Amino acid sequence: MKKYHFVIIFMGVLILSNPFHSYCQDYIIGEGDVLKITVYDHDDLTTVTRVSGEGTIIFPLIGKIEVKGLTLIQIAEKISKLLADGYIINPQVNIFIQEFRSKKAFIMGEVNKPGLYVLPGQTTFLALLSEAGGLTKDAGDKAIIKRKTNPDSSAENIITVDLKMLIEKGDTSLDIPIMDSDSVYITKAGVFYVTGEVKKPDAYKFEEDTTVIKAITMAGGFTDKASKSRVKIIRKSEGKEKVIEKASMDEPVLPDDVIVVPESFF
Repeated sequence: MKKYHFVIIFMGVLILSNPFHSYCQDYIIGEGDVLKITVYDHDDLTTVTRVSGEGTIIFPLIGKIEVKGLTLIQIAEKISKLLADGYIINPQVNIFIQEFRSKKAFIMGEVNKPGLYVLPGQTTFLALLSEAGGLTKDAGDKAIIKRKTNPDSSAENIITVDLKMLIEKGDTSLDIPIMDSDSVYITKAGVFYVTGEVKKPDAYKFEEDTTVIKAITMAGGFTDKASKSRVKIIRKSEGKEKVIEKASMDEPVLPDDVIVVPESFF
């Protein structure tokens, strides 16, 4: 069964249906969208129409109506007012999105197949991420989405998606719809380094809750020669190096930190 996404204007009250209601509420109508418009108790006015290249539709009694750049609510209000002007008393206008136009979105950064994607109307962040081949091993915990405030403006809103909450914790409220012309950037994870008397000295992916002892554990733990009480951190701050001697095992680790485990004297 085909799903319709609609807005009902009734006695000044807005009723939104479908789990995608917030998406449909904010969705900006444009060329290629197919709308089904009905007026309660006036079946003869039922119209299925595709938005033209000029951004207009044709509706009975009224004729050509400019709809490009408007939301469903704004279009329904516009038609309701026009019908009330000499045609119908208290018109109850229903507008359905019968078919979404395809849209384009960029995804860049730490994905396996970055680029421009042409997507169906109901595409969420995770669906776009899947199309782009998923995250690379170096992906960070944030996605940055740049979204135009309206189609004819250069102004942008910035949306941040917490990838850890979405993917690892399963918070699907963060799986937001992707809109036309969105630019998505997947950040690169910071790294820290563990060297010296550990079993697996290497660079490791930074996580917010990493401490010195957790970092050393990730590096396989201390060797038999390690001086556990003399661990130090070399940290960059404002272009300068700062050395934290005899660092606490509970000391938080920051991106680009170098954790040095020296050899014991004995």
